[in-house]
Amino acid sequence: MTAMLLSPAAAAETGASAQENPIIDRTDYKSETGIFDINALEALGRVSGPAISPDGKCLLYTLSYESLEQNRSNADLYVMPVGGGESVRLTRTPKSEGGAVWLDDKTIAFTYADENGKAQVWLMDADGSNRRQLSNLESGVSGFLFAPNGKRVVLIGNVKYARNAADLYPDLPKATGRVVDDLMYKHWDEWVTEIPHPFVADFDGNTLVNIKDIMDGEPYESPMKPFGGAESFAWSPDGSKLVYTSRKKTGKDYAISTNSDLYMYDFADGSTVNLTAPNGGYDTNPAFSPDGRYMAWLSMERDGYEADKNRLLIMDMSDSSVRDLTAEWDYTIEEFAWNPDGKNIWFIAYHQGTAPVFSMDVKHARVTMIADGECDHSTLVPAGAGVITLRHSMVRPNEIYSIVPGKKNREATVKALTDVNGYIFSQLTMPSVERHMVPTTDGKEMLTWVVLPPYFNEAKQYPSILYLQGGPQSAVSQFWSYRWNLALMASNGYVMIAPNRRGVPGFGTEWEEQISKDYPGQNMRDYLSAADYMLEKPYIDRKRMGATGASYGGFSTYWLAGNHEGRFAALLAHAGIFNMEAQYLETEEMWFANWDMGGAYWEKDNAAAQRTFAMSPHRFVDRWDTPIMISHGEYDYRILASQGMAAFNAAKLRGIPAEMVIFPDENHWILKPQNAVLWQRLFFRWFDRFLKPEMPVKNN
Repeated sequence: MTAMLLSPAAAAETGASAQENPIIDRTDYKSETGIFDINALEALGRVSGPAISPDGKCLLYTLSYESLEQNRSNADLYVMPVGGGESVRLTRTPKSEGGAVWLDDKTIAFTYADENGKAQVWLMDADGSNRRQLSNLESGVSGFLFAPNGKRVVLIGNVKYARNAADLYPDLPKATGRVVDDLMYKHWDEWVTEIPHPFVADFDGNTLVNIKDIMDGEPYESPMKPFGGAESFAWSPDGSKLVYTSRKKTGKDYAISTNSDLYMYDFADGSTVNLTAPNGGYDTNPAFSPDGRYMAWLSMERDGYEADKNRLLIMDMSDSSVRDLTAEWDYTIEEFAWNPDGKNIWFIAYHQGTAPVFSMDVKHARVTMIADGECDHSTLVPAGAGVITLRHSMVRPNEIYSIVPGKKNREATVKALTDVNGYIFSQLTMPSVERHMVPTTDGKEMLTWVVLPPYFNEAKQYPSILYLQGGPQSAVSQFWSYRWNLALMASNGYVMIAPNRRGVPGFGTEWEEQISKDYPGQNMRDYLSAADYMLEKPYIDRKRMGATGASYGGFSTYWLAGNHEGRFAALLAHAGIFNMEAQYLETEEMWFANWDMGGAYWEKDNAAAQRTFAMSPHRFVDRWDTPIMISHGEYDYRILASQGMAAFNAAKLRGIPAEMVIFPDENHWILKPQNAVLWQRLFFRWFDRFLKPEMPVKNN
């Protein structure tokens, strides 16, 4: 395990911090069974945010732990030699440090809550000492990006957007009514009362001056909600220009469109130019080449299609000419980073069931796979001749790795730099993962991951669960999840079956796009093909197969409930679509519903839309005959909790065994530690009841 030391500055923080709130630290986990369980899952340290010092010697990263007792998590900062070695803990505070980067070799910038609970930008010395607050934005700061020369910074702050009753009638200050006159009044898990704007400031090494909202008066987001952050901005190398991402639309126009653009703000004259106006879809993640000659970014071609191929485009800033570096490469890019020499670009893309690291030479657009294996990669931080990345699989969470390409066709050198959770996994026997190629009903083959329980014995029979992916265009790769953890499910004695059905990325554009406007079609046949393939295995108990999924996977669960022809003995749906007509009008991002459903249900001449709504899961309730559990969060504005309640009511009215758990304080995901543990316990209690009938039902 990577050794971890406590810096003097972090040690000094401990006494005062502990008086405010108990410090959340690594637990002294001891396994009682040698099997991966909920306690082991909750004890894991979560590694993120690697960043390399400008001199290339030190690696900064974030490590967080959860506290079940405090029902929250906390993140602290660590530093280690870039080539590996002892990690030194820089912070030990009761509130999380976030977004940490090197400002220079001696200074680290990060976000941290001020005395009013608002996140601000802070600075500290490289040893964790001399913490001082830098920003004081009234709304707080949700992210930031310093210019390469360190003389300017962009801060992400909020500005008021929506009206409330008091704005209209000041004599009613306690009225709570929200006044709505257009779409996009709520998004993901919040009512939209504020939107993010980019605030730029000059930085003299100690203070921020000349703070300015460069979109002042514009009713548009930058970065875009709900997930945009500092990656939405790019500084020119000399700091004279800032490129930002925005979808300059509001209301209905915003709700039906994915057409974002990249805008360049020039500090010399205060002008703003749209760099990507000709493109109709998403334009995101700008990044200048080290010499500033080029700007690369991710671009989707078609307006309204949020799962379109993410192309890697490059613009010559001298003449604004644009090239598509991925025109001949049939996969979608997830993230990229310039190599310091400016001749190559690192990138990550889902490819045949995993997420390898690739390199592309800019001149010829040649793609080379640098590092693959039965794992996924995320985050790219160029380091010398190689790159620092996060690496995980279905049986291990993120750790930091170094990858250096081999010369003359030799394999890359791949080295683990951290082993944060080694002390936990050294006590456990983990499940094993197999690749299976399943024939589909249209003559193709489908990669299906099969996760086998620890100490798997082919001579025995096991209950199984078919995993139904969400998205619907989300990868079924070697993913690691703290909710949908296939290793945890397999460790509870289930064979987990995870098909790469139609619609998932990593198998080319045709495979991914087939699902649009065909929700109940080929992808559902793919699921049933995987189920039938596994039901022929002698180690699968044919009478004890379940199915489960979230979001689109929840939709899939509801649809299969009425169309599985006796294959499944128990079902569980989280945050799923039950009634597609209601969903069309309840969801917020209408571009998604229009593209994937084919249009509105009242468009009687629209064959695609009519086919979609005719096959809505709620129309097959008369065929439901299988016990079903339903869960949903009431802050889920993507798919309203009423969808889950309607499905539960339908099951009970049909006399089908059913259970429902509603989380009043969760959104599309279950995030709070105690809620997450509750969900896991209920998950296994439900499936054990029907798929392990010989075992007593557990309440823990």
